[in-house]
Amino acid sequence: MVSRRVVGSVLILGVAGFLGWRLLHHSGDGKQAPPAVPVVAGKASAKDMPVLIRGLGTVQAYNTVMVKSRVDGQITQVLFNEGQEVQADQPLFQIDPRPFQAALDQAQANLQKDQAQLDGARLDLARYGKLVGPGFQTRQSYDDQKALVGQLEGATKADQAAIETSRLNLDYAVVKSPITGRTGARLVDIGNFVQASQGTNLVTVTQMKPIFVTFTVPQENLDSIRQAEAAGPLTVEAYAGDDKTLLGTGKLTLINNQVDTTTGTIQLKATFANDDERLWPGSFINAHLIMSIRKNAVTVPAQAVMQGPNGTFAYVIKPDDTVQQTDVKVAATQDGLAVIDSGLKAGDAVVVDGQYRLTNGSKIKIDSAPAQQKQASAVGP
Repeated sequence: MVSRRVVGSVLILGVAGFLGWRLLHHSGDGKQAPPAVPVVAGKASAKDMPVLIRGLGTVQAYNTVMVKSRVDGQITQVLFNEGQEVQADQPLFQIDPRPFQAALDQAQANLQKDQAQLDGARLDLARYGKLVGPGFQTRQSYDDQKALVGQLEGATKADQAAIETSRLNLDYAVVKSPITGRTGARLVDIGNFVQASQGTNLVTVTQMKPIFVTFTVPQENLDSIRQAEAAGPLTVEAYAGDDKTLLGTGKLTLINNQVDTTTGTIQLKATFANDDERLWPGSFINAHLIMSIRKNAVTVPAQAVMQGPNGTFAYVIKPDDTVQQTDVKVAATQDGLAVIDSGLKAGDAVVVDGQYRLTNGSKIKIDSAPAQQKQASAVGP
């Protein structure tokens, strides 16, 4: 009985000793090292970065003309397609020209008649002048003939003016585009009778090339914009609503002469060549006014910069795969990049994603998969 107890005690002591050895062997001082934190890394790089002032604006046509008839008549032809690019003086509508042609023919006939009478009256005046001296004609008859000549000269001038008016009306019977541009919707159909006195709009022609972009910026930027413009023309870039799609590049052409007191903004206008017609009148755009270019600026992805109680910082990756919290000064953030004034240099490796689980000196494991891909796989199809 005693021997069984001794054997059991020995077995218990042996098992306890083995478990204790295993525990000491695997945990050392009893504390397990924390696992490495997976992160996405990026590098600081040097590149030229523009200094921007951003504004919201609209696209405005360089010229817009509402085409109207200058004579009365029935529209007999429409000589364009809606939305067509037309040139200056290109015919758009034909108004029935027959009344104007008849008026022109009548004016020319009146001129011919009055001119014949004038020629005869001048011959009579010349004969009367020769007969007044010898006494064969009275001075009264001579003066009356001279007055008749003057009257007929006035009649021929009136006939000539009537001819010019008739020719002008005949020319107005062809309604032409006053500018080069793009036509809008046709507002009057063929067969309709139009009157000049009613001012009916037939079609609107909009000049697309070049084109204006009008935008506003806070008035605090006015002085710096004027100083930059004094050094040379400033470039303006127009972006679509996503602020990523570049629609065109132009030049600043106007700083308005007063500040809007209701909004505290100043209105600016830029001119764009718009050869590809990507800027469309009436559309809203994001304007980027380029003030200058930062040469070889140090940049990192914007998400690498964190906000802490003492300001902005980034986690710099050291050669031993640990991180060091480094204070940085951000000059600007644009196009997904943070421009660093101090704290980083080109070539420094930084944590771009996963830094919320880090502390100063944390061990990391660099994940080669982009953060967007990880998020997509976590959400699933």
